[in-house]
Amino acid sequence: MSAAIDPRVLAENSFSNLRKNFCTSMIRAMTKLITRIARPAALAATAATGLLATALTAAPTAVAATESTPPECVRYYAGWRYTSVENGCDVTVAVTVEYADGQVAPCRVLEPGAWATFAGYGSRPDGVTGLRTCDPGAV
Repeated sequence: MSAAIDPRVLAENSFSNLRKNFCTSMIRAMTKLITRIARPAALAATAATGLLATALTAAPTAVAATESTPPECVRYYAGWRYTSVENGCDVTVAVTVEYADGQVAPCRVLEPGAWATFAGYGSRPDGVTGLRTCDPGAV
């Protein structure tokens, strides 16, 4: 005696196999597409990163501070995230912030009444030690 095949089971198995094969082929196709797209994108990103790193190392990072202190009308307010500097003088000044750990800060030119924002001292306990005048044209 032969067993009868239920047409509903046959249809369900066929659909299940069809769906499985379709999903498998779509996953393979998407993987190939992503691989073809990802390789050039990764190469471009690597090249861009290399060029950016070269440009950043070639560019001057900051201007060295001179050994003079700015006038008393130039004040700073140090915080863990930012250090704000205010020029309360009637003349333009160029200043940089000094940190106890030797962190380098850029030289900024402040017009009378202007403010500038520098990096704060972060989680380091040493903080900002003061301001120094600087030459904004020096490299």
